[in-house]
Amino acid sequence: MEFKESEKLKDTTIPEVDFSTAREMQPYLKEPPQMYVGAPGKHGYLRLGFELDRWGKSILRDLDRRVPLIAQQELYFDQEMPEMPCLYILSSGGPNVDGDRYQQDITVRKDAFAWVSTGAATKLAEMRFNYSGMIQNIVLEENAYLEFMPEPVIPCRHTRFISDTRLNVHPTATVFYSEIYMGGRKYYRDGELFEFDILSVCSHGERPDGEQLFREKFVIDPNVVPIRQLGVMGKFDVFANVIVMTPKEHADRIYAATDAFIDREKKIAVGITHLPNDAGLLFKVLGMEPGPVKKLVREFCSKVRMEVKGKPVPKEFPWR
Repeated sequence: MEFKESEKLKDTTIPEVDFSTAREMQPYLKEPPQMYVGAPGKHGYLRLGFELDRWGKSILRDLDRRVPLIAQQELYFDQEMPEMPCLYILSSGGPNVDGDRYQQDITVRKDAFAWVSTGAATKLAEMRFNYSGMIQNIVLEENAYLEFMPEPVIPCRHTRFISDTRLNVHPTATVFYSEIYMGGRKYYRDGELFEFDILSVCSHGERPDGEQLFREKFVIDPNVVPIRQLGVMGKFDVFANVIVMTPKEHADRIYAATDAFIDREKKIAVGITHLPNDAGLLFKVLGMEPGPVKKLVREFCSKVRMEVKGKPVPKEFPWR
């Protein structure tokens, strides 16, 4: 059954997620005949707000969500920072499909801190008509600290996905923001690497007064630019992109303690550079499997936490 625009039931309390003006998504604007774009259950929204309570404990004070996004109750399982709330974001809707629109707003108030991840990898299903879009707004106030470390994103054949992440960070705060993208379902049937239609990923940093610090965007279209060429993915299958916004003195020490390298035997590579305007650091990892890539991202996060908080990141749970 198809709906006319006037017949669609829209929840006006949910922010609109619209990438229809993005040039790279123009070929993928056809309305899905099964369920229209942003239908109930396809327009997820999540708002998380962390702050200190009267006893100085960091807690999840603000929570609002719309299906299919779910936020589990915060837990305090980090053995090195037992005072830090740890929260998993889940989805009750299975993989992302065409017409899905999501928005996540995360705020860490003054002096508060938190760790946020996902319960499992984010699967991007095969799409025939439209695309899946995600907007993220991450705000850190004075002296706030956030580790955002979701599980990998897995794009299937003919996936179309676009995201935009805004990092609004006070000069005294620190955010560790990581993304890991797999080339596809590597061991599915005869393999399904880099057979998606398009991945468009944008991240940009700013100060509370609106000063723009940097903007990074990569648009991956395997049908236009060969993925396996030198300077793109080459022979690697997994890509991690990490943004660390932190005060300059922290960034300089972290940079000095981190080596860039290519290990051809283990088939993994690491690079690091400074972000413009003394905003922080950009850290990248290429590998063949998600496990070793996640390990290097976690080790880098431990360097950041040691520098900022004086405590390391504990070993990952064996089932993760």
